[in-house]
Amino acid sequence: MELTITVPGGKAKQSKLSVSDDVFAQEYNEALIHQVVTTCLTNARAGTKAQKSRGEVRGGNRKPWRQKGTGRARAGTSRSPIWVGGGVTFAAKPRDYTQKINKKMLRNALRSMFSELARQERLIVLESIDLKESKTRELKAQLNKLNLDKVLIVTDEVNSQLFLASRNLPNVEVLDVQGIDPVSLIYFEKVVVTVPALKQIEEWLA
Repeated sequence: MELTITVPGGKAKQSKLSVSDDVFAQEYNEALIHQVVTTCLTNARAGTKAQKSRGEVRGGNRKPWRQKGTGRARAGTSRSPIWVGGGVTFAAKPRDYTQKINKKMLRNALRSMFSELARQERLIVLESIDLKESKTRELKAQLNKLNLDKVLIVTDEVNSQLFLASRNLPNVEVLDVQGIDPVSLIYFEKVVVTVPALKQIEEWLA
């Protein structure tokens, strides 16, 4: 399979890059991708929500009023769940939502996702992304030449200039190959990959 190396501005002649069919020409496995993405989102949950039950709320040891003769409903504690300031009936407690993803499943899902990105022409290959300064306007100008707005940039390594230039752009994220995750691949409209990063991805997923 061949991918086109995009030239910003389109002034120079575009060239082709041969890539492995095992990575960039796989069938779209929707069920597998759904399972992997759902698991990634689940693993991102903090699970730190905590509430107090009636036994954990401070106070309430004294009976609010006598059992009979007041005309009011009997009450044994002011920390009952039906009272304001009382405990919660089924109090939430911290829990671990982590689920396991097999490495083989993750690699197969990423192969399927990269193949679909290539088929939909959402995968843009660049020789490199060079910035003279770590300025947001300079990176924005390069993205405008490619008509890119909501984009994920994948490089072989994230240098400080590219990171600083991208952090003020709300719809732009920069990752290295080791930081690629399925959620980011489906979230962004376009994925920009440099040639060195593409080779690393091919070696990783082949």
